[in-house]
Amino acid sequence: MLTATHLTKRYGDTLALDDVSLVVAAGECIALVGESGSGKTTLLRSFNRMVVPEQGQVLVNGRDVAGGDAVTLRRTLGYVPQDGGLFPHWNVQRNTELVPRLLGLTDAALLGTAALEAVGLPAARFGARRPAELSGGQRQRVAIARAIAAQPPVILLDEPFGALDAITRSDVQRAFAALQRARGITAVLVTHDLAEACRLADRVAVMRLGRIEQVATPRDLLISPATGYVSELLERAGAHPSWLL
Repeated sequence: MLTATHLTKRYGDTLALDDVSLVVAAGECIALVGESGSGKTTLLRSFNRMVVPEQGQVLVNGRDVAGGDAVTLRRTLGYVPQDGGLFPHWNVQRNTELVPRLLGLTDAALLGTAALEAVGLPAARFGARRPAELSGGQRQRVAIARAIAAQPPVILLDEPFGALDAITRSDVQRAFAALQRARGITAVLVTHDLAEACRLADRVAVMRLGRIEQVATPRDLLISPATGYVSELLERAGAHPSWLL
């Protein structure tokens, strides 16, 4: 569903992506992990052309993203930024209907309502509220609902759970995981939390200084780290078999 081939991206003198290649299968959830500045978000945003690499190719469902309109591309891919990105002056229902309405879908209201139901926020109870009237966890659920409302095949998430407290984060993670698997959504998740990556993703890509050090299933990552850096990262994160539950 997603293919990045030999991507290179610089910000001034900083090499953010250094010949990076990655393939994400349809229905797979892959997590990008690593320290700040490792290139996680730059790689994620290459898929929806929020970042345009200087070299390399990005394909979405076999189509080169450089060959089409960026706005159209972004409306066909779900995207959840770290802060949720909800419009504060719109109520929950209108926020959730945003992409279906931009796409001109006549059933935008029904799609928005269904998406809210899918994340556990019934429209009858929450639809008329504004984001400021919700808890942090509820706002992130709305952000996920908005991202899936138009039923995109792909959803891109940039550290969507990082600002939540531990209990709320766990609840929202479970809701997302159940939704992603039930709908067969292809997902790319940026996170600095290795435990979160191992619990949510089918595979984990460890990044460092703009390169991918290892791509593996959570089990293989914990059992057979490919480089000294991956071993060090796992040790510092307190890697534990419970992450695989």
